Amino acid sequence: MHLKQQNESSIEPSSDDRREQIKNAALKVFARRGIDRTKMSMIAVEAGISQGLSYRYFSSKEEIFTILVQEAIDEAQAAIRNVRHLPGSPKEQLKIFTLNMMDESHKYYFLLLQHAQTSDEAPVMAKQIIEQYSSGETIEQLVPLFIKGQQMSEFREGDPHKLLFLYFSVIIGLMLQNIPLSQDYLQQEIDSLLKIILK
Repeated sequence: MHLKQQNESSIEPSSDDRREQIKNAALKVFARRGIDRTKMSMIAVEAGISQGLSYRYFSSKEEIFTILVQEAIDEAQAAIRNVRHLPGSPKEQLKIFTLNMMDESHKYYFLLLQHAQTSDEAPVMAKQIIEQYSSGETIEQLVPLFIKGQQMSEFREGDPHKLLFLYFSVIIGLMLQNIPLSQDYLQQEIDSLLKIILK
């Protein structure tokens, strides 16, 4: 009996793994429903655990939401900072970056941030986190990539700031529609999406 209990406990997820499981489930639910229409019970169902167990790791949906907003901001900043380290020319780097942005988990983060900015129910701390990080300043870090792309005749001519605005307008529009797009489809259609800025 003692051995059986040991074996059962050894296959139990660690505390960190369980927290990640709950956060991943919450991210999907928040992205689909927003914070106002989300309940802890929905997060627990998505995570495949009991509601009581979810409260052992997080005190409320607001706590999870705020943690996820911070992670989303950190993830976005890291992705934009790392663009210049991606392989290939500016055109190839932008294609890789775009595919990464359109990945399902990144779309969830994006939709979460949209809810955080627009919902009256979003926790004050989550809104403060967003205000601390100006998205404009973060996005501006891509301007050198656009300038280099123009110098190499890969990007269209014109104000790189305006080209960057056009690029994000298209990508954000696709994300807001929340249409499921397969990686295969994106691989095939990425050139069409980027025609607004690439030669």
